[in-house]
Amino acid sequence: MEKLVEVNFLDIEKNDEYIHEVESVLKKCFEEENLVNKNLYINVILTNPVNIQKINKQYRNIDKETDVLSFPMFEKEEMEQLKESKASIVHEVMGDIIISIERVYKQADEYGHAFQREFAYMLVHGFYHLMGYDHIEVEDKKIMRQKEEDVLTKLNITRV
Repeated sequence: MEKLVEVNFLDIEKNDEYIHEVESVLKKCFEEENLVNKNLYINVILTNPVNIQKINKQYRNIDKETDVLSFPMFEKEEMEQLKESKASIVHEVMGDIIISIERVYKQADEYGHAFQREFAYMLVHGFYHLMGYDHIEVEDKKIMRQKEEDVLTKLNITRV
């Protein structure tokens, strides 16, 4: 089976449970978007609030901590073409998802649901940003949220 994700830890301790969650959630995302066997993979970096703030400032000129950052390698139209294409490409990174694990724990507590649900949501949310979706316009937000909830439902990951 092709490798769909690479998980890296930046200034936090390696955790096999995080790796398992990343792999299972993103595998489902790849399946839902018909991207399995396309030779694409996602680089996931799990880090702390200090590092994600530095990355946010460096690449987005926003000097504040955030929960998840996504850096796509393809435009939305290119992703659609890749989905439809019968040919596979050379093994290529689809993009990077960077998540602040500490922030995931805080938000899970704030929203009153399990860490697993919040972590899975960050992964799915980051994935759909890599696919070219966003939530700036109301209509786009509805489409993105529906896709996110569909994946989480299929994984049986609920809000409680």
